Amino acid sequence: MKQYSIIATGWGYAAAVWSADGLWALSFPRASAEEALASLKVSVADVAEGYPAWADSLGRELKRYFAGEHLDFTVPVDWGGYTPFQAAVLRHTAAIPYGVVEGYGQVAKAIGHPGAARAVGGALHINRTPVVVPCHRVVGADGSLVGFGGGLDRKKALLDLETKPPVIVP
Repeated sequence: MKQYSIIATGWGYAAAVWSADGLWALSFPRASAEEALASLKVSVADVAEGYPAWADSLGRELKRYFAGEHLDFTVPVDWGGYTPFQAAVLRHTAAIPYGVVEGYGQVAKAIGHPGAARAVGGALHINRTPVVVPCHRVVGADGSLVGFGGGLDRKKALLDLETKPPVIVP
């Protein structure tokens, strides 16, 4: 059975769902813990409240991230449930450095599927772990903000956060 934890961030509450292999799903921050969990569209019957060892680490990292600190997330991600193509897209996206953007076509080429930019968009659309797998860092070929499940306002806010000087949180 998967477990979930609620994490308070500077932008609201995020819900994290954990499997035995790592982070299974992560919500964008919401106004309340209930909204965060509901946004994941997981049945509470399928998850139990719990705090795996990774929850504290993710909580600290999310607080630092949303405070504007440059960091690389260290929690393991559970890649189960994705096709090999989707997993390749998401693993590549997870490696895009903080403050850097790539085009959908660049991602397709980097994973050995040039010309599959639309398919890259489809894979990013089902990303269960936004922010940790930073799909907001993938943009249109001309640099435009397109195709973000969290909404283009949120995509812009995340990219703006990453281009400002960091605020160090102890």
